[in-house]
Amino acid sequence: MIALIQRAARAHVEVDGRSVGEIGRGLVVLVCAEPSDTPPLAARLVDKLLKLRIFSDDNGRMNRSVQDVAGGLLIVSQFTLAADTAGGNRPSFTGAAPAEQGRALYDEVLRLARERHPLVAAGVFGADMQLHLVNDGPVTIPMRVV
Repeated sequence: MIALIQRAARAHVEVDGRSVGEIGRGLVVLVCAEPSDTPPLAARLVDKLLKLRIFSDDNGRMNRSVQDVAGGLLIVSQFTLAADTAGGNRPSFTGAAPAEQGRALYDEVLRLARERHPLVAAGVFGADMQLHLVNDGPVTIPMRVV
């Protein structure tokens, strides 16, 4: 699975002009499933997200997790993370999982995150979304879970 993690001061996602998910301080996580991905990989991704130490401690060092700071997670499906731009100017998205598989794995990530963390918001799989984000730092971390 591919994820792009952004430390946020606040963020929300809209569909058709209506807010469908919102957090204050926390992580915005863009998630893309690939064809070889499985539910155990979704679990590994959630484990990593909850333990990733990218929030500052009292000394200003990135040493705290989203759980340590009682932050939120805003998880948004993003098949374009699998873009292949090697063959010209129009990206290919054949590296992304088919829609049915992608939806199942995205739903699994959400289910596990909600089981393990009290503040989880989400986008809408397959929808045209507008993501509003105040990136804190800025801190943006790409992650591939294999």
